[in-house]
Amino acid sequence: MQNLSSQLMRRPNEHDDKYSRGVVGFVTGSEEFPGAAVLGVSAAMRVGVGMVRYLGPDSVAKLVLEVRPEAVVQAGRAEAWVVGSGVPETPNSEQSKRIARIAGQPGLLVADAGALALIDFDSALATCVLTPHAGELAALLTRLGHKWSRTEVESQPATACELAARLTGQVVLLKGSKSVISNGEKSVTTETAPAELATAGTGDVLAGIIGALLAANAKDILGGGIDLVEVCRLAVALHSRAAELASANGPAVALDIAEAVRLAVEEQLTASGQNHE
Repeated sequence: MQNLSSQLMRRPNEHDDKYSRGVVGFVTGSEEFPGAAVLGVSAAMRVGVGMVRYLGPDSVAKLVLEVRPEAVVQAGRAEAWVVGSGVPETPNSEQSKRIARIAGQPGLLVADAGALALIDFDSALATCVLTPHAGELAALLTRLGHKWSRTEVESQPATACELAARLTGQVVLLKGSKSVISNGEKSVTTETAPAELATAGTGDVLAGIIGALLAANAKDILGGGIDLVEVCRLAVALHSRAAELASANGPAVALDIAEAVRLAVEEQLTASGQNHE
C-alpha cells in the first residue's frame, strides 16, 4: 500500500496552486438528505485537493458553507465529480439534470446512491466508479436485465460486482464489511473493515475520498497510467484507517471519520517517505 500511496498522494510544493492539486466537484445532497453533501465535501478536503466545488439546492449549499467555508458553490471546472450521495431517484429534478449533464461528458465520475439509478451507463461518456451497497447493486443489475436480490448479492458479492462492471463498462466498488472492487476483468476483495464504519453517512465519506484521489490524479488515470481499481483500493484503506483513528477514544460518527481522513493520509505520506521539509 505504501508504493500505491506514494504514486497517488503527495505533499504540495512551492510550485503548486489550488488547480495543480486537483479540483473535485460534488452534485450531492438534497433538502431531504443535506448531510450527505457535507460529509463527502469534508472527506475530499481532508485528502488534500486544492479546491472543492459544490452544486446543489441553495439550502444545502448554505449548510456546506457553514461547515466548510472553503467550498466554492458555483459551476466551473473540476477534474473529477462525485454525484448522487443523498440525491433521491427523481428524474427531471435539478440535481438529476446536473448528474445527467456531467455523466454525458468525458471525465472522471464517482456515481453513488441515487446516481446509480439516474445515469444511463449505455450512453455515459464519463469514466465512472460506481459505489453501491448490496441493495443498490441488486437494483442496478435488475435494471440492466439480470434479476438479483439483495440476499443473492450478499451471498455472491464478487460475482455480482464483476457482472455489474462488465454490464456497465465501469469500475464497481461493492461496499460491505469486505468490499469488492472490479473492472470486469480484474477483481479484488479488501480486508475486513472496522465495525465503526457501520454508521450512517460513511458511504458518503468514502465517495468523497475516491473523488479527491481521482481529481488529484486525473491526467494519469485518463491516460491509462494508473489503475482505477487500485485507486479504489487505496480509498477503502484510507476510509478504514480513518474510522480506526476517529474511534480511538470512543464512538465515532461519519463526520468524525471524514475529519480523521487527514490523519490517515498523513500516516500514508510519512510511511511512503514523504516527510515534512
